[in-house]
Amino acid sequence: MIETTSTPAIGTLSRWTRAALLTFYRRQGWRAVGTPPPGGRYVIIAAPHTSNWDFVYFLGLAGELGLDLHFMAKDSLFRWPIGGFMRDMGGIAVNRSGRHDMVAAMIAEFARRDRFALTIAPEGTRSKVGTWRTGFYHIALGAGVPMVIGMMDYARRTGGLGPAIMPTGDYAADMKLVVEAYRDVTPRHPERATRDFGTLRSAD
Repeated sequence: MIETTSTPAIGTLSRWTRAALLTFYRRQGWRAVGTPPPGGRYVIIAAPHTSNWDFVYFLGLAGELGLDLHFMAKDSLFRWPIGGFMRDMGGIAVNRSGRHDMVAAMIAEFARRDRFALTIAPEGTRSKVGTWRTGFYHIALGAGVPMVIGMMDYARRTGGLGPAIMPTGDYAADMKLVVEAYRDVTPRHPERATRDFGTLRSAD
C-alpha cells in the first residue's frame, strides 16, 4: 500500500469537503435512517449503484449518522498531489491487478484496526451488470464482521443503513437476506440496477 503524509491543510480540506457534502445532501431533502451495528467493524454494501450521485449523497448521510467510512481505490490515486486528501477522506489504496490479493488486503486491514467501516459497491459500475462481484462477501466472511445494508432510496429520499447480516459461509442463504433487504429500495436509475438476483455467484 502507498502511504502519503497528511498535513494540516489536507485535514482542513477534507473536513470542509465533508461539511459541504452534508449541507448539500440536507438541502436536497434527504433523511438519514438506521444505526451502525455495535463494535464499529463491518462491511457496508452500497447498492443499487446506478449514479455518481449515490456516492455524493451517501457521504452526506454518513456525516448525518456520524459514520467514519472507508472505501477502496486504486493505488495510483494515492500519489501526490491528492494522496493525502484521498486517505483523509477514508480511502484505502489497493492494487486491483489481483482480486484475491485485494480481499486478503482488506481482511488484514480489519485485523489491524479496532474500528473499520468499509463501503463496497458490489455492482462495481454505474452501468447495468448481470451479476454482483462477491468480494464484499468474502471480505466480511474472512474478517468475521457483519455485512450492513447501505441504501439510497430515491423514491422516499431516505438513505443510510439497513439491517446487519453476519455471513455464515452459506452464500446462497445469506444473499437471500441481502436481496430481501433491498427489495423495496428505488435507485436513481432503476433500469441500470441488478434485479436478476438469481444470477449472483459465490465464485468471483
